Amino acid sequence: MTVESTAARKPRRSSTSRTSAAKTPAQTSAETTTAKKSTPAKKAARTAPAKKTAPAKKAAKAAVTASVKPQATDPELVQLLTPEGERVEHPDYAIDLTVEELRGLYRDMVLTRRFDAEATALQRQGELGLWASLLGQEAAQIGSGRALRDDDYVFPTYREHGVAWCRGVDPTNLLGMFRGVNHGGWDPNSNNFHLYTIVIGSQTLHATGYAMGVAKDGADSAVIAYFGDGASSQGDVAESFTFSAVYNAPVVFFCQNNQWAISEPTEKQTRVPLYQRAQGYGFPGVRVDGNDVLACLAVTRAALDRARSGEGPMLVEAFTYRMGAHTTSDDPTKYRADEERAAWEAKDPILRLRRYLEKEGAADEAFFTALDEESEALGKRVREAVRAMPDPDPIAIFDNVYADGSPLVDEERAQFAAYQASFADTAEESK
Repeated sequence: MTVESTAARKPRRSSTSRTSAAKTPAQTSAETTTAKKSTPAKKAARTAPAKKTAPAKKAAKAAVTASVKPQATDPELVQLLTPEGERVEHPDYAIDLTVEELRGLYRDMVLTRRFDAEATALQRQGELGLWASLLGQEAAQIGSGRALRDDDYVFPTYREHGVAWCRGVDPTNLLGMFRGVNHGGWDPNSNNFHLYTIVIGSQTLHATGYAMGVAKDGADSAVIAYFGDGASSQGDVAESFTFSAVYNAPVVFFCQNNQWAISEPTEKQTRVPLYQRAQGYGFPGVRVDGNDVLACLAVTRAALDRARSGEGPMLVEAFTYRMGAHTTSDDPTKYRADEERAAWEAKDPILRLRRYLEKEGAADEAFFTALDEESEALGKRVREAVRAMPDPDPIAIFDNVYADGSPLVDEERAQFAAYQASFADTAEESK
């Protein structure tokens, strides 16, 4: 659904304004003459502000409050698969998938969730320093990830584990940074998937600049930038919207609105639905059911095709829910109600697609059993790979700081090496 233009929503002038604008010069002159003849007492009575009574003040305040109050009803969103697993159609976003493609989407979501659960367990066991779970957001990531072509380029945040899976990044490579053994375990250009970005919102600027370069090169590809509802309040995101619109950059902004920026709800971030912000920058926005993998695939595919055809940027707001903690250092029970999570668990993206597959006879029990076994094997492989990761050489932190070296860095390297050696001397003396 593309939002209407600002001009279409411009309020009409009041009847008083129209009457005033239609006055003739003669009428204006007569009114001026009459005003000049007014006595000082009348003039004072006319110009002195009328005192408002207490009820009048309250009424005026209520009117102002009502004028800025967010819409009471939720905006429409693109949906192709209901929470009950019923297939529905949308006039603007049609999609026709084979049985194998549907089963592939289901497999992607199941394996991504299994990997995510294993990573969370590894952090709890002290194997990782931190982990950002995607629990509940599998449909948004797999749907949008499978809409990409090989030559498209992705700029993620730090939670796009499902998109990384779709781009062919080995799950074990995602964990090196969280274990503290590297700064990212993959070559971004090998998969057209940039390294994870911890700084909130900055990747949208990187994506916009890259997309501007793609346009100048004349390449037939698109760029997609992922960010969350909290990041939408960052200045970097606003600047990327401005630049992408002005330069007609082939970029899709994919906002996963999981409704909680750590402990801040979305209503404290914005007074309008996030997708409507796009209209202020001059490009379309659409809200999609972020727990519907079919809708996320269809909408993202259309947005990417639009970007590739030279029509410029588009904002996709995937309306979903973070069922877990923001990261493993967060406790969502401090700020969220259990009833809220329970309501969203009923909209689980994986369960939704499974219901549809079962109703259509597209998958039998043997398929689900085999997938369970595959997911357990993935969990075991991830666990073993993390524990086998070698610790980096502490001195390596000084390598490649400067291409030709630096006296200051050389001095700091020597000091740190002596500091490290002191521990070995202490251990030797204690024997």
